[in-house]
Amino acid sequence: MRPAFACSTLAFALALAACSPSQPEASQAAGTAQQQSEQDPSARLNAWFDAQYEQLLRFSPMQLTFLGRKELNDQLDDVSEQAARERLAWLEASVREMESTFDYDRLDDEAKLSWALWKRQYETARDGMPFLADGYAFDQMNGMQSSLPTFLISIHKADDEQGYQAYIARLNALPRLFDQLLERGRASAAQGIRPPKFALEGVVEQARKVISGAPFDDGEDSALWADLQTKADALVEKGAITAERAEELKQQARTALLEQVRPAYERVIAWSEEELPNALENPAGVGTTHPNGAAYYAYQLRDNTTTGMSADEVHQLGLDEVARLRGEMEALKARVGFEGDLAAFFRFLDTDPRFRFPNTDAGRQAYIDEATRVIDNIERHLPEYFGLLPKAELVVKRVEPFREQPGAAQHYYPGTPDGSRPGIYYAHLSDMNAMPKTELEVIAYHEGLPGHHMQISIAQELEGVPTFRTQQFHTAYTEGWGLYAEWLAKEMPDTYQDPYSDYGRLMSEMWRAIRLVVDTGMHAKGWTEQQAVDYFRENSSIPLTAIRSEVRRYLIMPGQATAYKVGMIRIQALRRKAESELGERFDIRGFHDTILGGGALPLDLLEQRVDRWIAQKKAG
Repeated sequence: MRPAFACSTLAFALALAACSPSQPEASQAAGTAQQQSEQDPSARLNAWFDAQYEQLLRFSPMQLTFLGRKELNDQLDDVSEQAARERLAWLEASVREMESTFDYDRLDDEAKLSWALWKRQYETARDGMPFLADGYAFDQMNGMQSSLPTFLISIHKADDEQGYQAYIARLNALPRLFDQLLERGRASAAQGIRPPKFALEGVVEQARKVISGAPFDDGEDSALWADLQTKADALVEKGAITAERAEELKQQARTALLEQVRPAYERVIAWSEEELPNALENPAGVGTTHPNGAAYYAYQLRDNTTTGMSADEVHQLGLDEVARLRGEMEALKARVGFEGDLAAFFRFLDTDPRFRFPNTDAGRQAYIDEATRVIDNIERHLPEYFGLLPKAELVVKRVEPFREQPGAAQHYYPGTPDGSRPGIYYAHLSDMNAMPKTELEVIAYHEGLPGHHMQISIAQELEGVPTFRTQQFHTAYTEGWGLYAEWLAKEMPDTYQDPYSDYGRLMSEMWRAIRLVVDTGMHAKGWTEQQAVDYFRENSSIPLTAIRSEVRRYLIMPGQATAYKVGMIRIQALRRKAESELGERFDIRGFHDTILGGGALPLDLLEQRVDRWIAQKKAG
């Protein structure tokens, strides 16, 4: 993708979520689970994990809704600092119970892997506690001012009256959540930690869009109000409620929007505008702008790459990859017969109108249609490369107007494990000049098939592993797979037929190599935003609008952008290792099923899983 993985839009809230589940209940459930399979330690542990995970989910009503479940669907997450500490204490108690109740040495390999994942989940949260103030409460990428309306419109189901009333209850709960985030934002500012000026400006712009239009003013229906009316009318159409009851519910929803939602958004706007004079323009990264920024960035690199690579090592890897990819682009330039240097080739691709769809609604629909077509081609060939196949459907959609940004990252929203909601590949199409045709294929493969949709759907549909493993998210694995999928698609029939589409594949990989350089450059070496933009422009044909959007994303999500290339390189290395050691016994379907069949894993644990598969294949 050019993307930030979609689930990250709620990552800040979900990481802090808590609603104080009862530890005795979890222990009682665990005891019952253990009685069910006393003779099998691994089965006992798996049953215990499922009981624990059910308790953990109660920390996040929004995560339950993401999973397609209706429990607590009238509540929003608690995103206070106290809630984060309560969740950490629960995780610590859970790990201690696991270690005192089960014998690690008696477990099978998969159960040992689950043990390591459950413990690492706690350790990551523990290690991040010193940096609670470093995360931005509101920003232009992941802020609740835009992600919460998206969640209510796209994820919250109102397929009966109770679901509609839960929607209204969540609207009424929105001020509490926003006020908790404002409190955290003020606490950070007191330590000299603020989002960059552009991030606050983005928050203000997005927040104003949410509360523009009816019923907030005389304009066309706002996105939330249009959705609430549509969902109420749908209940009438299916006979779930009367037309009179629908009007009553709409009036309740309208009141919630005017009396709860609007004032909360106005408080966010007011706070953002108060902070603007203190915010940095053309900022450097957290290493120089946060009091403990160097330690914070080191933590983010560990968390996002799941490796021990230092900032200097990541930076050098990026420089090396940029040099290699420039060489491949020089070769492609010669192949298409372009005369001029690489910079001239970049300008040609960035300015020639043949490489853009019209900046019209017809052009936007053409983009969606073509993305759907190339995904359909991949789907036909999946059984040749994979044994495990996703059951969930995939659709391509335009981002909702209130959160659409010219040149912003395309992204994927997972479907539900039961298939009731399809996976969605979202595209920002407000400015078609920022959406070159050369990149259409590669982004579709990354976001859709064989990329995020395939990996996440298979993970959610896994059987025989604890449920929590079907919902794990590790950026280096997930985004590494997405980037590997772009590269893998070149091996599949009828892909990258146009050399300029293959150029798009190379540029997409170059994009991720550049990220290694500029992310570490800004956050560890003191580069400014403009220095990062300049380096991007020197080494890519990516539209300037998109470059600025990307660099600003890296500034407010330190370390995340490094995970893509690190993960891809590790998966490619594991494949080369398997091919070398197995020779003719290497099976591409088996390799891919090994990578995808254990859920999202830290890269070190993924390597252990592949090593076991290689050993099993050698043993016949």
